[in-house]
Amino acid sequence: MSILSEGQSGNRVLLMGNDAIARGALEAGVNVISGYPGTPSSEIIQNLLQVAKERNLYVEWSANEKVALEVSAAASFAGLRAMCVMKQVGVNVASDFLLHLSLYGTRGALVLVSCEDPGALSSTNEGESRPYAQMMEFPLLEPGDFQEALEMTQWAFDLSEEIRNVVMIRSVTRMSHASGNVVLGALPTLTPRAVFNHEGPLLGQMEGPVATIPGIVDFMHRRQQDKLKKVTALFDASPFNTYSGPEAPDLLIITSSVCHLYSKEAIELLHASHRVGLLKLGTTWPLPPKTLEAALRRSDKVLIVEETLPLMEDNIKAFAVERIGTIGPKTFFGKKEGALPPINELNPDCVVTAIAGIFGLPYEGMPATYADRAAAIAAKGAPVRDLTFCPGCPHRASFWSIHAAIAMDNRRGFVCGDIGCYTLAAGATGFKTLKTVHAMGSGAGIASGFGKLAAFGFNQPVLAVCGDSTFFHAAIPALVNAVHNRSNLILVVLDNSGTAMTGFQPHPGLPTDAMGGNALALSIPDICKAIGAKVSICDPFDLPNTQKTLLALLEEKDGVNVLILRQPCALSPQKKNKKRFHMHVDNTKCIGDACGCNRLCTRVFKCPGLTWNSELKSSEIDEVLCAGCGVCASICPSGAIEVKEVE
Repeated sequence: MSILSEGQSGNRVLLMGNDAIARGALEAGVNVISGYPGTPSSEIIQNLLQVAKERNLYVEWSANEKVALEVSAAASFAGLRAMCVMKQVGVNVASDFLLHLSLYGTRGALVLVSCEDPGALSSTNEGESRPYAQMMEFPLLEPGDFQEALEMTQWAFDLSEEIRNVVMIRSVTRMSHASGNVVLGALPTLTPRAVFNHEGPLLGQMEGPVATIPGIVDFMHRRQQDKLKKVTALFDASPFNTYSGPEAPDLLIITSSVCHLYSKEAIELLHASHRVGLLKLGTTWPLPPKTLEAALRRSDKVLIVEETLPLMEDNIKAFAVERIGTIGPKTFFGKKEGALPPINELNPDCVVTAIAGIFGLPYEGMPATYADRAAAIAAKGAPVRDLTFCPGCPHRASFWSIHAAIAMDNRRGFVCGDIGCYTLAAGATGFKTLKTVHAMGSGAGIASGFGKLAAFGFNQPVLAVCGDSTFFHAAIPALVNAVHNRSNLILVVLDNSGTAMTGFQPHPGLPTDAMGGNALALSIPDICKAIGAKVSICDPFDLPNTQKTLLALLEEKDGVNVLILRQPCALSPQKKNKKRFHMHVDNTKCIGDACGCNRLCTRVFKCPGLTWNSELKSSEIDEVLCAGCGVCASICPSGAIEVKEVE
């Protein structure tokens, strides 16, 4: 049982934002859910999986976000209600199909949920997907609190079916991962029958073939824009757009999403509710014109509070220019004139500072003396915590061997990487081995480009790494490209048997699907061979053999070689809390600085399971942290680290 399904209508419960979105989808009668894992979005699908059989859902972790959207679109075309979930970078992957889908439209409801990461707390960029709604012309909703996360999700399904198009819900980290009280609604009991009607006329959206082809694009684009006119009218009547405050405030704040909560708190902290009006927009594109015009009439000064790009700021300013004859001139404050920071997450203090600056109030959010004292205490009192691989992580061993092989080869070889736990190899924990890091699968694609530069005198060995989930997500096309174009590279697939970084969601290489059923496990070696690459497989914990194999591959003059380093993640369900070896440091052999290794194990290898005892002048094993992988014994030049197999 799950709180998502056991809570009764009218119950008041504490829900995380992602749980509220999931419950809203259930209350809307969702049938099919698909997506690709990525923080801060993963819990939505993870929690719906728990009630999939009970609620007769089909839930899928797809190979990537574009495929996920195509899977949900199929359900919509068959008349079912579908939801597709991803993080902001995933919308970029899905955007190719999304452009076509939004032009043609949908049949059953299709809600696209994008959970985004202002401040890049768990991302490699601070991108956002709101501009896609404007560029591709479909409605955008942004819940302003946890109750709205539930109710707005439910409403999004109705809206999608009313206009027969995609509706996007945008959440952010502080909405997805924070919690609040939510009053539940009722869960439906009907299970619809899926039917794909395709015998109707070409332009019949509900009966004809689903195709965006030349010759009918003008018609479909006009139809899409007619839908937006309908959306605009619906948004003006939406209960998710609310105004609170004086009739004629000194300052009007226009905001959305979690910034609504920051703005409310800022007004309260400044005791400025008698001077500041607050327009909270839940429907942020297209803008609701009557609602916006009525609000703008209230004040000559307007502060727009939003995270990441100044999208609302630009659109509201353009709207104000169009309506200047009726609303009069305005002075705008926001990101562009510097009232709010142009990057990173906002918080109540940012909004308080902005309001105080506009009003000329003597407010200081955090005194400089306090900040200086906190920094000084943190420097002395907080333990140093490097970004590092977990104890027993196979990636540490993999990059130890890759780094060593490149150094022994001595031709300035380098590794192109991408997104996953192994991105840490750009830093000290991976011996600074990664030299490029961009989007998923881009390591192999960039390496494919480097591998074609011999005609320009380029003679450095080129390697790329990707994880097993990333291999299926985006590396296969890059590998195809490299083989077809006879590029020279080594692709190292770091196969730790799952999408470890986001919680071990299954991928097409595993024998189970998201719902726990049997699935066909696709062989990475067989796929690589079928493409035309030469394939080797090693255990990364076997350092001598891995390094020997890498050195041999570096000697290869031409073509694409794939080395699969296969070892399950130390935190995977099959390995967690199970040690292969008991580890021990022989203090008679570990003589520390007198050894000549310069404390290689704790200074360079840096597994958290190894510690340096400054009193004994010797390394030690931390029995709590050590995962018993045995790799550290292989790197100790004096043989002081001993292994004993667990019986």
